[in-house]
Amino acid sequence: MARPTAGDVLVETLIDWGVDTIFGIPGDGINGVIEALRTRQDRIRFIQVRHEEAAAFAACAYAKWTGKLGVCLATSGPGGIHLLNGLYDAKLDGQPVLAITGLQFHDLVHTFTQQDVELDKLFADVAAYNVRIMGPNHVENAVELACRTALGYRTVAHITIPVDMQSQPVDAATRSERNVPGHVSDVMAPPAQMPGEDQLARAAAILNAGKKTAILAGRGALGAREVLEAVAERLGAPVIKPLLGKGALPDDSPYSTGGIGLLGTLPSQEALEECDTLLIAGSAFPYIEYYPKPGQARVVQIDLDPQRIGLRTPIEAGLVGDAKKVLEALLPRLQHRDDRSFLARAQDGMKEWTALMVERGTRQDTPMKPQVVAHELDKLLRHDAIVATDSGTITTWAARHLTMRDGMMFSCSGNLASMACGLPYAIAAAVAYPDRQVVCFIGDGGLTMLIGELATCVKYNLNIKIVVIKNNALGQIKWEQMVFLGNPEYVCDLQPIDFATVARGFGVAGWSVDDPARCGEALREALAAPGPALVEAVVDPHEPPMPAKATLKQAAHLAEALARGTPARRKIALTVASDTVRELV
Repeated sequence: MARPTAGDVLVETLIDWGVDTIFGIPGDGINGVIEALRTRQDRIRFIQVRHEEAAAFAACAYAKWTGKLGVCLATSGPGGIHLLNGLYDAKLDGQPVLAITGLQFHDLVHTFTQQDVELDKLFADVAAYNVRIMGPNHVENAVELACRTALGYRTVAHITIPVDMQSQPVDAATRSERNVPGHVSDVMAPPAQMPGEDQLARAAAILNAGKKTAILAGRGALGAREVLEAVAERLGAPVIKPLLGKGALPDDSPYSTGGIGLLGTLPSQEALEECDTLLIAGSAFPYIEYYPKPGQARVVQIDLDPQRIGLRTPIEAGLVGDAKKVLEALLPRLQHRDDRSFLARAQDGMKEWTALMVERGTRQDTPMKPQVVAHELDKLLRHDAIVATDSGTITTWAARHLTMRDGMMFSCSGNLASMACGLPYAIAAAVAYPDRQVVCFIGDGGLTMLIGELATCVKYNLNIKIVVIKNNALGQIKWEQMVFLGNPEYVCDLQPIDFATVARGFGVAGWSVDDPARCGEALREALAAPGPALVEAVVDPHEPPMPAKATLKQAAHLAEALARGTPARRKIALTVASDTVRELV
């Protein structure tokens, strides 16, 4: 019987660690690993993508959707380089991802040979565990520790292995004397860190002393719905959800006030502006300008990572541990708050906000408003839907108009806020959950960056429904140039693409709609179609993603940008004026 190769040991170790899926592209720098995957395809599947960046995004999303280790594989040189953006997405959003790359022949590294990129050096910043394989007997130890590090610290690990070593047999005769066989283990001990009794008592005393308490529930609170709602009920507290925490609490919960930040709701912003105590559960929401002003509120923070405690705002009590478990330990110590006025104001505000969102989402004027597309899509989402979105104005429409029901899942590139993530995220969801409704809600700028992944959807007959908002512009940048800087819009217009026709060229069923009266029908047909389908929704390019509370400075900047020569400034001014008048009336 042939002795196992280094590639065999690598793949077997991944299987031992529960890895069932790898995203990537084959290449001559990883042929030994690919062969090991070929001979084990009944136990581990390889999803071939069209760009390595998509592989890394998909690995990050697979970790988000499943809680498992996400794995991506790329060849030497350019293949490995292409992984970086998706790996930084995983690093910044705290997801366990292992990247495996090829390296040139071990005795030609650093000699200007073809694709001579020392990927371990390149990945030094993104990967918490980062190793170059030094020989076939090094593989098992390194892969085991890479998996352990990625899962234990919820971060990125990287292994790069010279191509010649991948096919070399693992030979006991070449094992160093201190590398004792069988001394590694695939047993993973889950983190058990919990705050002590004194810390819980201090946190409870702070929260019990408050009169106007708000809760900021982020990605760390996903899966903690019941106890999060119980804490909110006990404290009479509105629950504010940063984007990655959108699924922490259903939007129809009486305690939810939706998102925060530029794409958030007015009740969420007002709750943070007025609260006297704040409980942060599993969030490192990066926009510090939306937190209570220092000295305004006493803050208790729960986070799995002690490094993130007190990172964004001054705190009085820090509780390190899993948000769900810590909330469960904290709940019995919290007193029921009889005064519900703070929560009641937030609930009244949400009724007004919801009515406003319905008004924006049911407009029948043309050009069609992007909010109409999101509103119509929301009515068709099932309770098991998984929604992936992208970065840009599309994120605002998703955050405000796609409502989370119990059982739904939602994600995007959070702290990295990268474009192009939406379709790979949806691919990972459809691979992980083939029987669930998977929707990719994406902008035209984000889709074109990795549009080749439509072929991946077809190759694996993935049940993905892609709704592309077509405004022929990099809308977020356009409005940032005008509203935040007072500059005229410049180089944000995009060359139009007929996405429905392009989709059909890939073998994806395609629809195009620009009439708000037909939007719901087109979406309904696409969602009912078997396999991958795409709806191109042509919308008003001048519709602004209005902040929940516009400032005078923002209004002045917009006026300045229009006066200084923004293209289509008359149409923009009319659109903004029309929106404002409608909402005032």
